[in-house]
Amino acid sequence: MSETTAVISNKKATLNPIFIIGMLFFIFGFITWLNSVLIPYLKLACELTTVEAYLVTTAFYISYFVLAIPSAWILKVTGFKKGMSVGLAVIAMGALIFIPAALTRYYGLFLLGLFIQGSGLALLQTASNPYITILGPPESAAKRISIMGISNKIAGALAPIVLGAITLKNADGFKERLATMAADVKIAELNELASRVILPYIIIVIVLLILAVIIYYSSLPEIDTDQEDETTAINNSGKTSITQFPHLLLGVLTLFFYVGVEVIAGDTIINYGSTQGIALGTAKFFTTGTLVFMLVGYGVGILCIPKYLSQEKAMKLSAGLGIILSAVAILTTGYISVAAIALLGLANSLVWPAIWPMALSGLGRFTKIGSSLLIMGIAGGAIVPLAYGALAQALNPSLGYIVLIPAYLFILYYAISGHKFGKTKIQQVQL
Repeated sequence: MSETTAVISNKKATLNPIFIIGMLFFIFGFITWLNSVLIPYLKLACELTTVEAYLVTTAFYISYFVLAIPSAWILKVTGFKKGMSVGLAVIAMGALIFIPAALTRYYGLFLLGLFIQGSGLALLQTASNPYITILGPPESAAKRISIMGISNKIAGALAPIVLGAITLKNADGFKERLATMAADVKIAELNELASRVILPYIIIVIVLLILAVIIYYSSLPEIDTDQEDETTAINNSGKTSITQFPHLLLGVLTLFFYVGVEVIAGDTIINYGSTQGIALGTAKFFTTGTLVFMLVGYGVGILCIPKYLSQEKAMKLSAGLGIILSAVAILTTGYISVAAIALLGLANSLVWPAIWPMALSGLGRFTKIGSSLLIMGIAGGAIVPLAYGALAQALNPSLGYIVLIPAYLFILYYAISGHKFGKTKIQQVQL
């Protein structure tokens, strides 16, 4: 085989897995960002308070904390490829529960379905994020994850438009009529509203099961994360526990805060817009705006990392911009405040791609368990938005966004020095 042929063959061997993992990231985005519509939709259909409505994010994201470590155990048995298929099947089970939930209009069933969907995503993310990180040079890992992010956020931008067009159709007029309806008419109307999710989720179940079969029989290669190069093996000699990697543990906490602010930016903006006097018919597009700004940021990452911008610098800029935009959102009202929340998509875009290679650097045989701990950090999406909901209800919706500032400050700390904590000088140079 000639050198040119070998290069082409290697590129194909890398591009095929990237395309398959890209499909999975599309699924992550579509399922995850449906929550932005489900919050105002279920608040209306199940007659919920603001705090109760934000249990949507709690039920969905707390599953990452519960299932992250078991996901690592499952992957040790199944490997990456079969584990991804299992994850897709689990998400389908969770989506299926939405059908009896809609028929009974019982909020607890919706929350159970969301928890199971999050559990399947925990398994998928535990497999796919380290997979794409390892599938190529470490210095360009953020670029590969940015490419995955584009697939993820395109799906995320489409999801609220598609589901919102079905579930929130004529929602503003419905809210006005609801207050004057007789009790029996009100129940019938709410039951009809709840039933709107049945057909979309039947379609979601079918698509997920088809993808599970496709992944199972795909040519996706296995990657052995237990093998270590000579330098990594020397650095990790004598280490017996993941707790001996403080840069990873700080990375988990950073991811916790990051997912919290990302979920707040995407999932609260529709409801927040309605509190600013903006009709739901208009506000339902705001999550898409947030995700479009994230796409812009991912494009910057692909073009600039690592040639013009290191992963660390990208993260510093992102955190700084997040602090500024949070302050604008708190101190202003109306469309300006809403626009600041939407622009957080730009601030958030390069944080996730940077955290993974920085936190997994030098883990070697501890990569699977390290990835599981990072996935546990996604539980920030369960806690931080709930804190926002409590503050928004107790104070006002704008002041609720004050929870963003300490989160971005911690992200800034990790970008400056936290990712170096506990590493040798050789390991720091390698990243």
